Amino acid sequence: MKSFAGAPGTRTGLTLRLAQCLFSVGSIASMATTKTFFSFTAFCYLIASMGLQVIWSFGLAVMDVYALSKKKVLHNSILLSLFAVGDWVTATLSLAAAASSAGITVLYFDDLGGCSLGEECTKYQMAVALAFLSWITIAISSLIMFWLVAAG
Repeated sequence: MKSFAGAPGTRTGLTLRLAQCLFSVGSIASMATTKTFFSFTAFCYLIASMGLQVIWSFGLAVMDVYALSKKKVLHNSILLSLFAVGDWVTATLSLAAAASSAGITVLYFDDLGGCSLGEECTKYQMAVALAFLSWITIAISSLIMFWLVAAG
């Protein structure tokens, strides 16, 4: 099986996992520092989804660091299938959470005539933007995993 950028155990794969983790942590931090996020189901779902994303991405980043330090190749078909399924599940959850939170944020800013919460609205927007950035990186990873599973 050919190794290419973004595959498990490569530096670009590690970079993707760390980016996923950092964007998700940023989204959680931005949302959790508001006072009223818990009043909205979409925002609670965003926190839960990004929390799962942090755990998944950090776990795979640790595996990448181990593989890089030991110069091991992570191209076992069962392992790649597990990575592919996990990436697709977390990508779907992340997109759903980001999109639903974006819908609520647009409702506040545009449809209801502006946000009366001031700084919290900016934090909501930042959390949603970071969630979408996290989704972009997990989507790239999931496509790479799908490609590896299909190739091998």
